[in-house]
Amino acid sequence: MLRRSGISRRRFLSKSAAVGTAALGFPAILSARAVNEKLNLAFIGAGGRGGANLRTMTSQGLVGVNVVALCDVNQQNLEHAAGLHPQARKYTDFRALYDDDTKDIDAVVVSTTEHTHAYATLPALKAGKHVYCEKPLTRDVQEARIVAETAAELDVATQMGTQIHGMPNYRRVVELIHSGAIGPVTECHVWVSRAWGLQSEAEAKANNDIVFVSDRPAEGMTPPDFLDWDLWLGPAPYRPYHDVYFPGPKWYRWWDFGNGTMSDLGSHWNDLPWWALKLDAPLTIEAIGDEPHPEIAPASMTAIYEYGPRDDMPACTVTWHQGTHKPQLWKDGVIPQWGNGVLFVGEKGMLLSDYGNHVLLPEAEFADFERPEPFIEDSPGQHQEWLIACRDGTPTGSPFATYSGPLTEANHLGNVAFRAGKKLEWDAVKMRATNCPEADRFLSREPREGWSLG
Repeated sequence: MLRRSGISRRRFLSKSAAVGTAALGFPAILSARAVNEKLNLAFIGAGGRGGANLRTMTSQGLVGVNVVALCDVNQQNLEHAAGLHPQARKYTDFRALYDDDTKDIDAVVVSTTEHTHAYATLPALKAGKHVYCEKPLTRDVQEARIVAETAAELDVATQMGTQIHGMPNYRRVVELIHSGAIGPVTECHVWVSRAWGLQSEAEAKANNDIVFVSDRPAEGMTPPDFLDWDLWLGPAPYRPYHDVYFPGPKWYRWWDFGNGTMSDLGSHWNDLPWWALKLDAPLTIEAIGDEPHPEIAPASMTAIYEYGPRDDMPACTVTWHQGTHKPQLWKDGVIPQWGNGVLFVGEKGMLLSDYGNHVLLPEAEFADFERPEPFIEDSPGQHQEWLIACRDGTPTGSPFATYSGPLTEANHLGNVAFRAGKKLEWDAVKMRATNCPEADRFLSREPREGWSLG
């Protein structure tokens, strides 16, 4: 059943806009710790991104860390992590972790598959723990709203794992846009060349997809001995195990478990216009692509977002191009044909960026351009930034309530429009498409018995 939000539009938009730099407002964190005192962390998900987060956060950094609990449905991942941190309590089910005494846990790192992100994150928030959650923050719009609203009521440090946000290039791009280097921006294009998802077998091969599948397998397989398949499914509807779902990231193309490339890479690439253009809730969302599949996300698609004026920013459109889809300016050779990029189109020129580089266009017209002095403080990195916030009460760049929650909602709405097959007129306060009640079923879902967001 779809849970409507009680948040006011003024409150939603004010929270969504208060993002990006240390100069903007974040909740003060009351449980700041002594500089030399170590933080006690629990890690839910210890392989893949979880393993990377575990290694990064426990390596020598600005904040000392103790690993007090480890959880993974994959015994291979769990035992490997436990070998590195033998003092940590071990769990296969994160619900059991939360049922135990958690007084010794200061913060939780969530690196599960995205369909369990909200279920692992919310109990930590409600227990007053700081939380770092891998991107995308949630599987659907309602989960993102619930996580954001819950975090907004608490004095805890939160961060979504968008590591590129903490790197210098995005900061320099935001400074250029905010200082008016290309004038007011009314058009932005984001494109990623990864084409994983529903497509022909020939296309899957040509696009280096990691698996080809066009329908749910008719028969299941025996799960590996080291995997608790029922717990891996978590709140998702039950289905037999098959190797088209596991190991990751095969699962992310299945609507029951993820939202395809849009929610995965969109968390990184749409992050830049979200920050630079001070975006909030879109007014309309329209998607273009092949016929939607009831189970599998598309390999290629386009999503067009219309945003109203924001602060000193004019109304604008932001267009997401995925897989084989590209902006017309790219196809016409007007701009460098980078494989992935973000293009801001302003009254005085254009700015093209990827993760690590950017260029003002046309280059000849900006040959003598004097860049502004940096005014957004560099980050020690997403992980250290969050750990410092846990200890000192300082801001993070991608907090759930004011930044990554609304960003995740917007990304999911591109898929909602694609699956509904209709341009959506979005009411952010009521959390519904006013012209498309049939889109409601794509905004949320009822969890499987034994699982709850309550």
